[in-house]
Amino acid sequence: MIAVATITGRCSNTQRRALLARAIGVLFSGSLVVSGAGSRMSQTSETPQTYYVTIEAMRFTPQALTVRRGDRVIWINKDPFPHTTTADRRTFDSRSIEPNASWTYVARKSGDYDYGCTLHPTMKGTLAVQ
Repeated sequence: MIAVATITGRCSNTQRRALLARAIGVLFSGSLVVSGAGSRMSQTSETPQTYYVTIEAMRFTPQALTVRRGDRVIWINKDPFPHTTTADRRTFDSRSIEPNASWTYVARKSGDYDYGCTLHPTMKGTLAVQ
């Protein structure tokens, strides 16, 4: 458990960094104690996940991906030219993803979504949201 404290006053820089590192560790560990409320939130199987799709060599990898509602999918363009990630029914559309850039989509609605690159029609992928 970490108590919430103001990081000012007579703390050294080392103490401030240590307290900040512990606070960040708690946030990323999935456990958080809410001061004064007496409730505890913990990581469960329903915690949203992050998935990555690499755009490289004129293809999406993985080509098919299954996620849950609330999960985040990040497409990363590693090709030397722009691409899009556009659902066939326009449920989502990244617009142009420049080289060495990424685009993030949070899956909110269940269903199967075929998508592709509008700039390169041979590039296809499928996102299944459960």
